[in-house]
Amino acid sequence: MPLLLLLVFPLLIWIYLVAFHGQFWQVDRHFGRRPDRSRNEARIVAVIPARNEAAVIDRAIASLLAQELVSPIRIIVVDDGSTDGTSEVVQRAASSARRAEQVRVISGLPLPAGWTGKLWAMSQGVAHAEALKPDFLLFTDADIEHGRTAVAELVTTAEAGNFAMASYMLKLACRSKAERLLIPAFVYFFFQLYPPAWVCSSKRPTAGAAGGSILLRPEALRQAGGLAAIRNEIIDDCALARVVKRAGGRVWLGLGQESFSLRGYSSLAEIRSMISRTAFNQLRHSALLLIATLLGLVVVYVSPICLVFSGRSVWVGEGLLTWMVMSGSYFPLTRFYGQSALWCLTLPLAAIVYAGATVQSAIQYWRGRGGEWKGRTQDSSK
Repeated sequence: MPLLLLLVFPLLIWIYLVAFHGQFWQVDRHFGRRPDRSRNEARIVAVIPARNEAAVIDRAIASLLAQELVSPIRIIVVDDGSTDGTSEVVQRAASSARRAEQVRVISGLPLPAGWTGKLWAMSQGVAHAEALKPDFLLFTDADIEHGRTAVAELVTTAEAGNFAMASYMLKLACRSKAERLLIPAFVYFFFQLYPPAWVCSSKRPTAGAAGGSILLRPEALRQAGGLAAIRNEIIDDCALARVVKRAGGRVWLGLGQESFSLRGYSSLAEIRSMISRTAFNQLRHSALLLIATLLGLVVVYVSPICLVFSGRSVWVGEGLLTWMVMSGSYFPLTRFYGQSALWCLTLPLAAIVYAGATVQSAIQYWRGRGGEWKGRTQDSSK
């Protein structure tokens, strides 16, 4: 009997995840509301922290200036010590769109102790945005190309549901083999950690956001204590959602269909590095949580495959059934990324890679090199 329970345990976990875990895998439930173009009169100020983003920021600026909004969007770019001409590229992009008056570039001040670079840049942008009296702030990144109605969709969603904060998980680059294996899985695992239905519910403490596109009411940010309340956070988007929700603001999280990231990952090593930058921070630097996470990944994702190749018919059947339930829950997201249905069978392999990246993240943290980004170490035990 104990052995039978052990064999059935992964299947029971997947039944719970599919049936009772916030319907996280049902992609079509996570889209925003279609905008009513005649009513998008909200004043919006976009804040973009930028550090050496000359290669991509022109497309980000052009896409924001092309938004279908009644009130022209204003953009504040905080140049965080760039050495590649980022500011000049921004100004040329604004001039090319004949919207130079809507874009302002400010030079970031030196990074003070206790702040991460991105949040310090964002806080300076917010300080300048306040003079424009916006109805909403849009926090976005320099490598995001926004669909023409993307901002209007967020505004419509926020106003219709009285949300203090609305955020899109944008489409990530998914061209190389490494991206095809790991990027849809990244989004899948993210929504598993932060089921959008739970994020939106005022009855649950779950709070999550995706930093590439966050629409936020300024008064909600003030009530949450401003960006200073999360000034040393590495996973700043989810930390921001958490303090906003704790302060009483409603939070919405969804999936963007028309906006996408311009930053690609051509190799497995690049994606593993992206994951390892924050994975151990997500576990609150706890060795016990690290061990529990690794065991969980093995039991939930790897053990069904081991059963399939065990050679015992009952075990094989159990493993196949569990694998099919797992793959079925992954299929909507692989389809969203335009992939063949066969890719949904690769989720266990992706889980193994993510487990390795999590271990790497812990090692980097213990060596004093955690959270490395743009030449800065932002998460370290030393």
